[in-house]
Amino acid sequence: MGSLHIDRLLETVIKRGASDLHITVGRPPIIRLHGHLRDLETKTLTPEDTTALMKSITPDRNQQELQEEGGTDFGFAFGDAGRFRVAVFRQKGSIAIVLRLIPSKFLTFDEIGLPKIVPALCRRPRGLFLVTGPTGSGKTTTLASMLNYVNSNFDRHIVCVEDPIEYYHQHRTSIFNQREVGVDVPSFSEALRRVLRQDPDVILVGELRDLETMEAAIRAAETGHLVFSTLHTTGCQGTINRIVDAFPQEQQEQIRVQLSTNLIAVLSQALMPRIPKGMIAAYEFMVVTPAISNLIRENKTFRINSSIQTGKKFGMQLLDEHLFNLYERGAVSEEDVVDRSSNAGQLQDKIDAFKRGQQMEELAGEDKDGEEPTILRTT
Repeated sequence: MGSLHIDRLLETVIKRGASDLHITVGRPPIIRLHGHLRDLETKTLTPEDTTALMKSITPDRNQQELQEEGGTDFGFAFGDAGRFRVAVFRQKGSIAIVLRLIPSKFLTFDEIGLPKIVPALCRRPRGLFLVTGPTGSGKTTTLASMLNYVNSNFDRHIVCVEDPIEYYHQHRTSIFNQREVGVDVPSFSEALRRVLRQDPDVILVGELRDLETMEAAIRAAETGHLVFSTLHTTGCQGTINRIVDAFPQEQQEQIRVQLSTNLIAVLSQALMPRIPKGMIAAYEFMVVTPAISNLIRENKTFRINSSIQTGKKFGMQLLDEHLFNLYERGAVSEEDVVDRSSNAGQLQDKIDAFKRGQQMEELAGEDKDGEEPTILRTT
């Protein structure tokens, strides 16, 4: 069960188009395919198997961290096929591993289905652009495509601080430097403390995970840089509240003012299984207009959603609206849509009304394809 075996497993992940590989004692290796877990047709793994698989891919530094902390994360390249982001951890005294495939190809804005205004926002000289959503919702992929767009079209110095580095970028029209936390720099906050001396134009902060990092990212946007980052929040309104609430009471007023002038957009996404196969992303998108800026400053975030509804000309939309559109088009199932919605009850009512409308049409024999009307016999 040496490195040969892990290569075979990773090839399977790539060949079948899976997103993750799970390795744990007591089950065969499992892949996540289109959002669902599927066992691979191999033997059930023993503690010796998972330890051998771990040793075949884990650098010494990370094996030491696993010993001391009980878990470690790193990334590695698998030929030209792609990179894997790896989480190794101990459970019940044995080793478990999860590998996430990071494709080597960047997606275009159209392929991801991003709002039309995004390229214009990526051209901005300064401001904070947040991509939010739960783990595995495609935030990394969306950010990678935005940075690839900047890298290909403008002469900028781009500095990324990531933990671990996921997508590898080459220098194109821009200079592209990527710093990995734990390898190139000890922490996010240390990297951000130094980044402003590195003459950056664009900064990516992998995640706003603590107060210090949030402060540094807002400061960088304020001092004339375009800053991209992620948060594990759902919805644009929730994202603003989450940032403000992270600060002590006496600073919240000041943070609202800073956000109202520096935040340029929030893109909140959810990823779900597409019918019949594949994955599709649903978005909530907010561009900070003067009206929204005022709501943030005056602590009236509860009114943001209605501003998003009236901001269609900027490409703004609420998550639940997009989810309903995807359901209406038959791209996703009712269960997945309701599970991921911000207001499940309201969306369920809308879907029920839509289904009733369809039934009424069928009963009236209105066949949209212009075929013979079907007369339904009701018993």
